[in-house]
Amino acid sequence: MTTTTSAKNLQTIDASTLKQWLEEEKVTLIDVRESPEYRGERIPDAQLVSLSNFDPQKIPQDSTKKVVLYCRTGNRSTQAAQKLFSQGYEEVTHLKDGLIAWKQAGYPTIVDKNAPISLMRQVQIVAGFLVLTGTILGAFVSPWFLLLSGFVGSGLMFAGITNTCALGMLLAKLPYNRQ
Repeated sequence: MTTTTSAKNLQTIDASTLKQWLEEEKVTLIDVRESPEYRGERIPDAQLVSLSNFDPQKIPQDSTKKVVLYCRTGNRSTQAAQKLFSQGYEEVTHLKDGLIAWKQAGYPTIVDKNAPISLMRQVQIVAGFLVLTGTILGAFVSPWFLLLSGFVGSGLMFAGITNTCALGMLLAKLPYNRQ
């Protein structure tokens, strides 16, 4: 199933359509998640062009194939599509509900159990550690350390409202996340 949305031509396909197009070799499949997510689990034949370093020049150009973007839920692939539109692309296709929909349909993925944990889990661990540290130091050393917990909480709230995560972008730049 294919649907079209947005002012430009953002086409949305479901997992079964993508599966059919992959079998017919009609697709260049681009994964826009971050490297640890890609290395951890991906759709076979997908190429990585992560959203944090998204460069339309990295998208393979093959006029016989349709470019299809996907991420975990479809949010980041929509953002990547907007970047392609700003570079002159007239039509972009992405997988509705991303990898989650692909897996729910029962289609295979490539899983690497030795890949680093996902960026979201890394953000949760670091943010949780900073909040806990600020709270403990605030209770036993100086109440000024509570500002650390407040700062991290504000940052998480800002990330949720704006759908951008500075901590996530910072962690994505670490060497083990860039492999």
